[in-house]
Amino acid sequence: MSERHREKTSITNVAEKELDLLIRHIDVLKTVRDYGPIGIIRLSQITGQPQHVIRYSLRTLENDGIIKPSAQGAIVTDKIHETLGTLELTLDDMITTMTDLKKKLK
Repeated sequence: MSERHREKTSITNVAEKELDLLIRHIDVLKTVRDYGPIGIIRLSQITGQPQHVIRYSLRTLENDGIIKPSAQGAIVTDKIHETLGTLELTLDDMITTMTDLKKKLK
């Protein structure tokens, strides 16, 4: 079946939504790192995401202690380097897991 004509199921929808959320959080984090301090409106303009979506990502990243608010806008904390390193290792593990899952489908 071609990519365009595949039928979506709840399990594939959940996987894609979670991946989209991770991508968005990483985009917001990288933008704060590269342009901070930065506000919601500017983050929205740079990432192309609606402001309410940016707010959610900022809240999530703040709850994890990776960013913090300042009078000028969001800025990264000292946890940024550790977090990016951990994230890279986690993504490597996920690639391995996904490869194994794909093998199980055959």
